[in-house]
Amino acid sequence: MKKRLIAMLIVPLTVSLTALAQKVDKVTAQQFVDLQQGERVYAGFRRAHAKGICVTGEFVSNGRLAAFSRATIFKPGATPFTGRFSIAGNNPTAPDLKAPVRSLALSFVSSASQQWRLAMNTPPVTAVSDPQSFYQQLQALKAGPEAITAFFRAHPESADFLAWKARYQPTASFATEQYHSINAFYLVDESGQRRAVRWSFEPRANKPVTQAQHKDALHDELQQRLAQQTVVFDWVFTFAGAGDDENNPAKQWPDNRQRVVVGELEISAWQPQSSGHCHVINFDPLVLPDGIEPTRDPILRARSAAYAESYRRRAWERLTAGGEGAKND
Repeated sequence: MKKRLIAMLIVPLTVSLTALAQKVDKVTAQQFVDLQQGERVYAGFRRAHAKGICVTGEFVSNGRLAAFSRATIFKPGATPFTGRFSIAGNNPTAPDLKAPVRSLALSFVSSASQQWRLAMNTPPVTAVSDPQSFYQQLQALKAGPEAITAFFRAHPESADFLAWKARYQPTASFATEQYHSINAFYLVDESGQRRAVRWSFEPRANKPVTQAQHKDALHDELQQRLAQQTVVFDWVFTFAGAGDDENNPAKQWPDNRQRVVVGELEISAWQPQSSGHCHVINFDPLVLPDGIEPTRDPILRARSAAYAESYRRRAWERLTAGGEGAKND
């Protein structure tokens, strides 16, 4: 069995993103992950958002979305989840508060055939609308301030992202950030009707419980907070209006769009990522349950392919490390 698994893991992920989405040119998942991991490889860890902490809890649905989606998670009641808070970057020992982006990933398992994985970030939109431009953006970030300034000057579609960036003030707590789906998806009801939506997790807490500035400040703050209380987010869905392009993740939808609060995400416990359940999960945003469908957004396809390549690499490293690599994620 182990030999078979090794054989599966060493097969290169050769799927070009051109096969997954339109207007992707020749950028592959391997190239994306190579760029994200940089010259130094932290074996056994994710290539992006390498530093994180596992969380568990439940989503309590109020039933308000059940008429719009046949997904069982939206029926009134509670569904457990495994999740992960993380910071941007490939370094699992990076200082928490220097990260420009924080993330929240969730995995819901209703049955062996019904799973939903969500990968969300603090920005509500991407800077660009196609994978080729996104790859060039990453290259510009690596090159330095002048390169990224020139990149944004050449990409006017980044206006909504830059407007968000200009007003965004990172907080000192994972629990006080707002997290966004970034990409749009379709809700599918019992009759098969589809409605395009984006979603966000909006925090109930408004200030950190500590003001630590050390390397692991966000992780320690969350641990102290959970020792005192449950961390709660409102799960809010925003419906696309007439003229909104659900396939363009760089365009912000107007504030007057219909919003529905569908329930509460309640985080009750944490675990180190080295031993928590989240470390074995690939939070692929295209793992969807019946009642949720992907749009044709090419960035969404690119994210899925890159996540798969990152997972393949770290899984191989854990396996070939003779068990030692399994301590890392």
